[in-house]
Amino acid sequence: MATVQLTNPDFTARGDPFSLFGDWLAEASESEINDPTATALATVDEDGLPNVRMVLLKDYDEKGFVFYTNFESQKGVEVLSAKKAAMCFHWKSLRRQVRIRGPVSIVDDAEADAYFASRARGSRIGAWASKQSRPLESRFALEKKVAKYTAKYPLGDIPRPSYWSGFRISPVYIEFWKDGAFRLHDRIIFRRETEGEDWTKTRFYP
Repeated sequence: MATVQLTNPDFTARGDPFSLFGDWLAEASESEINDPTATALATVDEDGLPNVRMVLLKDYDEKGFVFYTNFESQKGVEVLSAKKAAMCFHWKSLRRQVRIRGPVSIVDDAEADAYFASRARGSRIGAWASKQSRPLESRFALEKKVAKYTAKYPLGDIPRPSYWSGFRISPVYIEFWKDGAFRLHDRIIFRRETEGEDWTKTRFYP
């Protein structure tokens, strides 16, 4: 197996968390066998009990980190209620993690429509067929729903359901973690109070 060439071995000297994340994601895209954009998404329910599940990062820039979901799903309801969330990327091949925390906003309709239109046709049908996170009496019931919407949209465009869209986490905390010998890891934390403010950078004990 070819050795992955790291472009930023001295990541602790970097000052821009977004460009550093971009470099790490690019390297993960070369070394991870499956889904380098997979990230653990953490939310809390109405009782403050945490929930975590894997989602896929679909976009990021200096405005934040975007994922898509059914707003009527468990995570959709929890994000809409708390308007805060956290992500954790773990790239085992590189022995790295990135943690992101911050307030959440809904992406605009044009952005959501463009992404929905880019999805495979079956995935768009699935967005209509699945009552995500709610009880399902049988697999056959789900397949009937899929057949119903396949017949409804046999050709041409499939519109985006009104309850399906994207969330953007605007980070106020980004942590970069790199494995070190004898668990003496490197940890760099970027913090700011609100979007648009300058970042402060701090090294943490492992």
